[in-house]
Amino acid sequence: MAPTPNQNSQLVNPLATTAQLSSSGSQLDGVPADLEDSVRFAGASLTQAAGMLLRLPQEIIAQAVVLFTRFWVGPEGGSLIEYGTEIVSASSLYLIAKLSPYPKSPRQILAAYAYLSSLPTSLLTSSLFSSKTPENPDAYYLSEGTYLTQRAALMKTESHILRVLGFNTHVALPYTLCINYLQTLDVFQHPQASALAKRAFAHLNTALLSPQLLYLTHQPPALATAAIYLAAREVGVQLPDNEWWEVFDTDREELGFLVVGLLSMESFVKGEEERWGEGKGRGKVPMTVEAVEAEVERRRILEGGG
Repeated sequence: MAPTPNQNSQLVNPLATTAQLSSSGSQLDGVPADLEDSVRFAGASLTQAAGMLLRLPQEIIAQAVVLFTRFWVGPEGGSLIEYGTEIVSASSLYLIAKLSPYPKSPRQILAAYAYLSSLPTSLLTSSLFSSKTPENPDAYYLSEGTYLTQRAALMKTESHILRVLGFNTHVALPYTLCINYLQTLDVFQHPQASALAKRAFAHLNTALLSPQLLYLTHQPPALATAAIYLAAREVGVQLPDNEWWEVFDTDREELGFLVVGLLSMESFVKGEEERWGEGKGRGKVPMTVEAVEAEVERRRILEGGG
């Protein structure tokens, strides 16, 4: 990740460079960009779902999702041909939780992922707690031998993540800024203030899953500002007529880009559900190295390359 001004500030993040956004380790290994987007989206959704299952605070989950996403960015980042998405997700969540007041043991982490892997869909953004528990408990039972093998993989992958990220695990989030900005805009006197805050937070959570990598290309103040702007329009709260977003270090162009990015998530998710949803398209998103390689080979054959 590229250094940013005031890098020592706890309110800023290292952002991805143009070179890092234009290519990735996966693409250099022959993984199509659209497949990479699908796998990365499924992995981020899996991280979110696992965090919820483990009852971790959203701030911890969000940091883990950002860390997971950073790992795959740029030519120097991890490749889907080398690292399994599920174990990278688990290692990211384990690492961030370990550094927080809410640590989870390897067994807790791996048990949660074993359960989620047994569900019939990889797209867990909306179906996690509405899905029926698999009828056969053996589908998500973690034997001692399997646990020991996966724990070793968890620790090894954790070290790979730290190496790829240069041991920089700092993640600044926009949630607190969002509340502060709402207070500054004096909207909490409005009858729809609660709905506005909830909607803004929902947009911030959605942005974590964006294929445009919004958390890796924009700083927290801009993310919070865009979430407030869009949420206010959706719930009907009138904000100041002047260009209030400039007070929060966001210009009109950046605001517009982020709003479009947030709005595009609905169509992106629908497209992913059509391709990979339960009972639709091609089945579960490939989350292991072997599954990704098989999907790449399948596409190559269909394109006449075989």
